[in-house]
Amino acid sequence: MLRWLALVLLLAAAGAAAAVWGGLVAVPATYDPWAPLDLRAEPDWLTGFKLARLERDPEQCRAALGDTGLRFTALPDRGSPDRGSDEDCALRGVVRVSRSEVAFSSGFIATCGLAAAWTLFETHAMQPAAERHFGSRVARVEHLGTYACRNVYGRAEGRRSEHASANAIDLAAFVLADGTRIGVLNDWGAAGAGAKAAFLRDLRDGACRFFDVVLGPEYNDAHRNHFHLDMGAFRSCR
Repeated sequence: MLRWLALVLLLAAAGAAAAVWGGLVAVPATYDPWAPLDLRAEPDWLTGFKLARLERDPEQCRAALGDTGLRFTALPDRGSPDRGSDEDCALRGVVRVSRSEVAFSSGFIATCGLAAAWTLFETHAMQPAAERHFGSRVARVEHLGTYACRNVYGRAEGRRSEHASANAIDLAAFVLADGTRIGVLNDWGAAGAGAKAAFLRDLRDGACRFFDVVLGPEYNDAHRNHFHLDMGAFRSCR
């Protein structure tokens, strides 16, 4: 009896999923995993799933970015400029970002998925944290780059860094509208005391909501002066 009941429930669930997939049943976007991700909307339980879909669909990803304040230009795919046809450093589905609501220390190339994660982070983590701790908003972000055709830590051997495909960004400092600068190197603080240190810790925790890997000063000495954020295959929040 229980087996028959389980089979009936399974078939009912499959039928409901097929109806949603086929457009026969209207589902609010909040509950529809196949609805496009609105990067401006408050994140919900499906945001991570939809963001992962954007990473695999550059065209849909660029459309989602186009509905935000991010200023970007889509770039054609190409092989590595450093190694000819080396696929390890090829650029696929990338955009050039010039600015968003904030100014950047320089424009940068990023995978569209990384740019989408940045937009979520800026809107739903960074700016709320700045307002919470300082009553101000971030006006400028200083970064250390995105694309570099190299292995992890620049070693001669080993796996490629996510920077090798512009799928990572290193953030060094944040400048508020009133000119206050919060730098990872000097303001993280061993004891975590003060508004600047608390702000940086909120940023690290907030970034973990949207990026696959977040590495900061507590990870190792190589990250003492920046946050490394990427959209790679691993999951880590350190």
